[in-house]
Amino acid sequence: MAQQAKNGEAVIIKKYANRRLYNTSTSSYITLDHLAQMVKDNVDFQVIDAKTGADLTHTILTQIIMEEESTGEQMLPTNFLRQLISMYGNSMQALLPGYLEASMEHFRENQVKLRKAIEESIGANPLAQIAQRNMEMFKAAAAAFVPGAAGAREEAKPAGDADELDALRKQMADMQKKLDQLVK
Repeated sequence: MAQQAKNGEAVIIKKYANRRLYNTSTSSYITLDHLAQMVKDNVDFQVIDAKTGADLTHTILTQIIMEEESTGEQMLPTNFLRQLISMYGNSMQALLPGYLEASMEHFRENQVKLRKAIEESIGANPLAQIAQRNMEMFKAAAAAFVPGAAGAREEAKPAGDADELDALRKQMADMQKKLDQLVK
């Protein structure tokens, strides 16, 4: 969709008086949803007023947040919004943007670390390993009902599970015999 501008510069988005947004790198009109996706894709862009050349990026980003808050699941708690509004005109107003940026960057770093820790812990989790073995056995049992699939499963099964699979197959065959007797 939207590509990073050549030589690493920000993509220029022009906003016209009719509220239409024009992506100069793709030569196409876009919506706020497109801009939101560009943010999620880490595409740097700048929104400028087509007539005056004024930078409207901050206003457009705020508008995207307002739309997301009104249509999706709300992320900004009401109390946070009240506190944010109360900071306007306060002597601490100049410090807040830097503090919020640092806090968000710290949050993102922790999010990446947490995601990595969870991925690593799943591999070492005995319950996850048991669940994986159970899933393999379930697939093997289901393959017993599909003709020709049993041969393919034989290659994939670990050697230690052979006895368990044989026992499951025997149980399945016994159950099939009982079902056949009930039907007759």
